[in-house]
Amino acid sequence: MAYTPERFIPVFDHSTRPNVARMPEWIRLKLSGDVRYQGTAQQVRGNQLNTVCEEARCPNRNECWNRGTATFMLLGETCTRACGFCSVKTGRPAWFDEDEPRRVAEAVINMDLDYVVLTSVNRDDMSDGGAAIFADTLRELRRRKADIGVEFLTPDFHQKQDEALEIIEQAVAEYRHPGGELDLVWGHNVETVPSLYKSVRKGSNYERSVELLRRAAALDGVEAKSALMLGLGETHDEVLEVLRDLRAAGVQRVALGQYLRPTRFHLPVQAYVTPEEFNEYEQEAKAMGFAWVKAGPLVRSSYHAEEEQ
Repeated sequence: MAYTPERFIPVFDHSTRPNVARMPEWIRLKLSGDVRYQGTAQQVRGNQLNTVCEEARCPNRNECWNRGTATFMLLGETCTRACGFCSVKTGRPAWFDEDEPRRVAEAVINMDLDYVVLTSVNRDDMSDGGAAIFADTLRELRRRKADIGVEFLTPDFHQKQDEALEIIEQAVAEYRHPGGELDLVWGHNVETVPSLYKSVRKGSNYERSVELLRRAAALDGVEAKSALMLGLGETHDEVLEVLRDLRAAGVQRVALGQYLRPTRFHLPVQAYVTPEEFNEYEQEAKAMGFAWVKAGPLVRSSYHAEEEQ
């Protein structure tokens, strides 16, 4: 598929639209000076890797890097889409490195991680959407450390979804834990409710995202996972409807967090959801049968991902 330069130029009209209010106290974080933060940073930068922790300006980077964990972002730092909520750079990607799986695996081993989260930018310019890099990274990780826990957080692969999922499914089938326990968590974030997709997730499709999760959940030894950002203008009932759709698709894990505006050029915050409201969503999700639920103002899709419950 050919892409014109205009496809990659984000056009935001949000700069004159203020957030609904000042950021409340429950969202503000205190930074710590744990030395593990520097060690994690050295491994990431020394291996010339990208992390969603940095590119997406995650509010939990300090906490996670102090724990010695990070979410690696594959396939460069330039995304082919311009979502209204995301601070990852948008443009025409020129970066590709077949050696990236090896470098990611080396960093993971050097950091002595037992659990690793792998995500990526959208690469609609690639024939497989970047699926082969996910597959090769899984193979490289399992070759070096057979029992490592791996979580994928993949894009929807757009119109290449069938081919991309087959590539990843083959790699999943090849590598099982020696004891036969849970092999992989496969995440894909629906991000918001269907009524907001045109402004929040331009170029994406709610039904396509749910279908990806359905296929992931159907694989032996795989748990499917998704996440939503709240505070973009969704209603309580809309959130519950999405949760029901996810459970019907077989999703076992779900994360719900507060949307935080990265810059004034991104979508404004429409509401700051209180900790009490997040607790209510958590209880409702558990009542629907989700096995793993994280809900809170600072929760992100890979936050405490290594925890079993």
